[in-house]
Amino acid sequence: MLRIKRVPTVVSNYQKEEAEEGARRRGGCGRNCLNKCCIEGANLPLYLFKSVSKTETAKVVLEKENSEPPVAFLDSLLLGEWEDRMQRGLFRYDVTACETKVIPGEYGFIAQLNEGRHLKKRPTEFRVDKVLQPFDGNKFNFTKVGQEEVLFQFEASQDGEVQFFPNAPIDVENSPSVVAINVSPIEYGHVLLIPRVLECLPQRIDRDSLLLALQMAAEAGNRYFRLGYNSLGAFATINHLHFQAYYLAMLFPIEKASTKKMTSMDNGVLISELLKYPVRGLVFEGGNAIVDLSNSVSDACICLQENNIPYNVLISDCGKRIFLLPQCYAEKQALGEVSAELLDTQVNPAVWEISGHMVLKRKKDYEEASEENAWRLLAEVSLSEERFQEVSALIFEAISCGDIANGNVAENLLEAGVKSQALEEVNNAVNPSSCCTFVPGTQECLFLR
Repeated sequence: MLRIKRVPTVVSNYQKEEAEEGARRRGGCGRNCLNKCCIEGANLPLYLFKSVSKTETAKVVLEKENSEPPVAFLDSLLLGEWEDRMQRGLFRYDVTACETKVIPGEYGFIAQLNEGRHLKKRPTEFRVDKVLQPFDGNKFNFTKVGQEEVLFQFEASQDGEVQFFPNAPIDVENSPSVVAINVSPIEYGHVLLIPRVLECLPQRIDRDSLLLALQMAAEAGNRYFRLGYNSLGAFATINHLHFQAYYLAMLFPIEKASTKKMTSMDNGVLISELLKYPVRGLVFEGGNAIVDLSNSVSDACICLQENNIPYNVLISDCGKRIFLLPQCYAEKQALGEVSAELLDTQVNPAVWEISGHMVLKRKKDYEEASEENAWRLLAEVSLSEERFQEVSALIFEAISCGDIANGNVAENLLEAGVKSQALEEVNNAVNPSSCCTFVPGTQECLFLR
């Protein structure tokens, strides 16, 4: 069993107090939280978005719009409410005062000095060799956040029209999805999307949750507002299903990286491989409908989860481009294979760092930030070429089951020049008798050997 001493980022003002006060709670907790002790009769703002049907593209839905939405989702609602919480002093520090610069070089990595993010954290033992772990209600989770940290409920409209209710009851029976602040923000507008919060789902992607995240990105309608996901073992610190999101008005280095087409699926989804970037990964885009793109990526994520492979996801370009990034940094860290120099930086390379936004906790590291240093850190995150090909083969095995024409994925991979061993696995995958049969992972190692 691999364990690593983890100091989790505090994402709620009640997280650091939870262990201390748990023993003396009687009746209600007195925090006005989202748990059953406080939720009855509670009201929160409710935003109902126009969901895209399984046969409609986002473009078709936009063409059907005949009126302005009742509230500007990103500018007025999300960022406006976020600024309100900042004025009310709910954040642990002022992230807008953090120094930020673009590091000179070809890629333009972004460095931020965020000294407040690593202060006053409670230590815990965090297991890194299991991507899927059961939800534990005794540990901190998002039902314990105060209702004042929740910006609004985020749900699909039943009648196909965008609607906003400033003060709506919480439907406890149907477990709403909510958007809440991250009290230890990385950037302006840093929030958490928590799907079906009251169901207490563990940190694992499914089709519904990823589609919700893509719909939030589409609703924001701004390429500088991205969503990210960290699996367990890839620097998620809370085992309660959530995505992160924030606004940063510049392109991430990963968004500027070149790609090479690997395959296109019958549902219109194009899958490419990142090139000349320190972390190897796959890029998904296109699709006949938003559901096609979402299902292809979620099936790939489910494959990684079932095979015990940690990964990160970046949802970019208003939900139209998704980066899937399997990684191994925590495994190397637990095995003592990461240099002391990198460990001393205290940088946990999660989705934002992998995307090129380097959140640095020491002034020394910020002042000495260089493209070479950023590249050296991220290179430790990446799978080797051989492992990446093995993992890619598993992914294509999984998603090929959703392609209408068996053999389409394998044929396109052959044209792209995928290694013969990986291709053999994919060819086996598209055989009906073996479709969707995953090669099991182990707890002792994170990747198939």
